[in-house]
This record gives sequence, structure tokens and C-alpha cells, in this order.
Amino acid sequence: MSSVQKKAEEFLKNASYFHLGTLPTEASHPQTLELTHLANNNICLAISQLQQIDIAALKKLQDYLPDLAPLTRAIHETLAAGGRIFLCGCGATGRLSLSLEYLWRQQKPMQKESVVGFMAGGDVALVHSIEGFEDFTNYGAEHLVSLGFTENDLLISSTEGGETSFVIGATEKAAQISNRKPFFIFCNPREILIKHVERSRRVLQNSTIHNICLDVGPMALSGSTRMQASTVLMLAIGLSLLDHHENDLVDFIQFFEDSKTKTDIQKMQILTELESEIYSQKNRIIYSAEDLAITVFTDTTERSPTFSLPPFGNKTQAAEDQSITYLMIPSAKDVHESWHKLLARPPRVLNWPERNSKTTLDYLHGFDFSNQILSYRQNTIASAEHFIFLIEHSGNSIDWKLQDNKLCFNISNSGSLFDHIYLKMLLNIHSTLIMARLGRSASNFMTYVSPTNGKLIDRSARYTLWLLNHNKILAVSYEQVVRELFLQLETLKPGESVVLKTFEALKSKF
Repeated sequence: MSSVQKKAEEFLKNASYFHLGTLPTEASHPQTLELTHLANNNICLAISQLQQIDIAALKKLQDYLPDLAPLTRAIHETLAAGGRIFLCGCGATGRLSLSLEYLWRQQKPMQKESVVGFMAGGDVALVHSIEGFEDFTNYGAEHLVSLGFTENDLLISSTEGGETSFVIGATEKAAQISNRKPFFIFCNPREILIKHVERSRRVLQNSTIHNICLDVGPMALSGSTRMQASTVLMLAIGLSLLDHHENDLVDFIQFFEDSKTKTDIQKMQILTELESEIYSQKNRIIYSAEDLAITVFTDTTERSPTFSLPPFGNKTQAAEDQSITYLMIPSAKDVHESWHKLLARPPRVLNWPERNSKTTLDYLHGFDFSNQILSYRQNTIASAEHFIFLIEHSGNSIDWKLQDNKLCFNISNSGSLFDHIYLKMLLNIHSTLIMARLGRSASNFMTYVSPTNGKLIDRSARYTLWLLNHNKILAVSYEQVVRELFLQLETLKPGESVVLKTFEALKSKF
């Protein structure tokens, strides 16, 4: 048996651990079956559909507000007793945890050390995942301990699916250490997780752990939990952490419903088409932002695993490996200052080089978001033209500017949490439609999934099966797809889709 066959069989032996097709967050949304077609033929209607799904998710959160009351009380009690709040996540929920820490530090400078956000892989995982880290419960437990978590501290864990091993490991460890029951917050029905996912069953039936279900149904783009699930999770935790009231959410939902009828949002079509065209001509974008940088950064880096794009490039990488977009914080003069401005603190790294060389501070400092990055990318990627996409607060609006096109999105009066959430939703819509226009989705499925862990290998296999079934090829099993997928991964080139390559290979055999 070849090494590739061994990898495939090893995955299949443990496939039930990662086989998550039963979860609603992995399902296809019935309202967006024509999403890719609309992105290419009627962007305004596509924008409207995505906004409607966002509004529906926000209204579902409104129904869950009574369930958040214990979380709010626990936060207040912990802070009053001199304890700290730890926010844990992985991938999109890791980024929202660091974003909430940033907002806390901006709004509560006298208590800035009272909130600690962390994610699988450490702060460098903001840029790209550290392969495999989210698949191990012991990594979550060790990471929590390394941050100095004590019996007086409170852990708030978030996982869109409710099954992420890293987050479960940190939560179980917190329950052992602290006198305060940790919170485990997720977006799939509790009964489905208990029935189908053993590790979820373990944490959900643990009486020493609070669990809160915020079921928002399927994502607008299948499995893309960076969208509605992470929006609802960030808002839910943010409302409790940053002392917002129910009326703030009610007012924000009304504001968002009103704003979608205004012409400014529909004018997103112009910038969506323009950015798509820039990429199709092999040119590059640098997003420029200051106080909104963490949210801009989140959307742009999450495009990489969602659509199998090259992640933000480290300065050791060659031109052909550099990402199509990047972030610049103009007021930052060097790499150290850029990270500090991005996070409102110095970066934290795991420094576990024996497990992965990318967990060190030296590696993290290879990513520079200062005002020097434009000239660096112009010199490194000399064959491309580089455009600045400016996103900034301007009075009572968030302004976008690309070339001569400027959009001004009026913002609510509910506070900076809602400004960041609003921008997040706008950018999620914008980037999803760009990628659909560039051929990175079919119907409402991601055809360019980057299978960097077990969950994403399973997702790639399921999406390949969907394409086969959609093309009336019904005789192929999940196991056959997985074996072919591992073969294709061995020869996959940068920019290629393992889903499409596996589909084409199996299509030719059946």
C-alpha cells in the first residue's frame, strides 16, 4: 500500500470523527441555490438575498437573548472579583475572540488586561491556520494553561459547529481549573451534536460546563461559518462583554433592515465588479484601514481557506506564492507597530517550534502590515499593478474607496461593536460574491475548499459528491471520493481546486 493510500485509509478509519454532513451549519441554504449564477448575472439580487439571510440570523439571536443572561452575570461577577475573561476559538471563532479582545481594550483601557483572547495556533493563526492544531483537544488545554488561566478566571468558548476539538479541550480544562463554570457557545442543535459527535456529546453533557445553543441554520454559502454563525457568536458574546442592552440589538436590526433599502448598499455592485476585474487581470489589492483593521483583516484572511487562495505572504516567500490581497495600517511605521495596532497589544505566540516552526515570534514578524508593505509588494510582485482599497470611519459613516469609486455606509448609533459587525457583514457579502464571480463556487457550494484538517477533508469529499450527484453520477461512494481526493492532493498545484480535480477524475471513471 502506497503512502497516499495509507493516508486515505487512516482518514477513513477515523472518518466518523470528522463526518459532519448532518450538521445544519454544513447544509445548503435553500434561498441561495442560484448564488453563483446571480453573482455573475444579477449582483443586486445576490446582495439582497445575502442581506436577508443576515437579518434572519440577527433576529434569531434576538430570540436567544434570555439564554445569554447567565453569561452576562458570570462576566460581571468574574470582573468584580478581580478575575479575567478568556475568549477561545478556532478559525473564524478564534478571529472573533481576538476582535472582541481588541474592542475591549479600546473601550476599557483601564481594564485592558482583564480580557484575553486566544485561538488555535496562537496569534499567527489570524493570518493562516497552523495545520492540524484545531484537531487536538490537548492543544487547547495546553494553550489555556500557558496563558496563566486560574481558578478565579472565566473561559468563554465559541465554536460554530460545536465540535472543534481544540475548543473542547480548552473548555474541559477550564472546568477542571476554575471555580467558575466555563461557557461553550455553538450554532448547531444540541440534540444533533449529542447524537452524532462523540466529543460534542462529552462537553454538552458535562454538568460543570454551561452550554448555549445559537442555532441559526445553514450558512448563505454552504459551510462558510465565517458568515452568519460567526456574526451571531461575536454579537452574542460582545453584547454580554461590552455591556450592551437588548434595545441596542433591536435598534441595530432595525437600522440594518432600513439600510438595505438604500441605494448605497446596492452600489456595492460597482466595487464588487471592480475588485473582481482587478484580480482577473492578475493585479493585486491592498486594503488600507486603521481602527477597523481587525475586521478588514479577518475578512481578507478568511478568503484564503474558504476559497483556496494563497494566504497572506510571509516575507520569505517568492512572488508567485504571495496573496492576491493584503492589509496595510498606514499609521504603523514598522512590523512591530503594525501588529500592536492590529491587536491593541503586542502579539502572543505559542513558541512551540518542536511541534510547528510557524508558532514562533520570528515567523509572525515575517508578516508586515505597516506603511512599508505597499512598496514591498510592488517590488516583490513587479508584474502586477497594485490598487489601494481604503476603508475608514468618517463621521457617521464607514467609507469605502477603490480607484475613483467611493461608497459611504451610514452607521448606527449603537457603538463600535455594531460598527464592526456591520462592516463584517458587508465585507462577507462583498468577498463571497467576488469569489463566486472568479469561479470559486458552484450553486452555493465552495468548490475551492482548502483541506488543511480533517473537517475540511470531509467537506471537500461531500462537495465532490454533490457535484457528482448534480451531474447524475450516482454510483460513487463517499469512501471512493476520499481515496481519489487523497490521490489528487499529491499533485495539486497552487490555485487548483481539489474538489474539481477529484470530481473530474471520478467523472472520467464512471
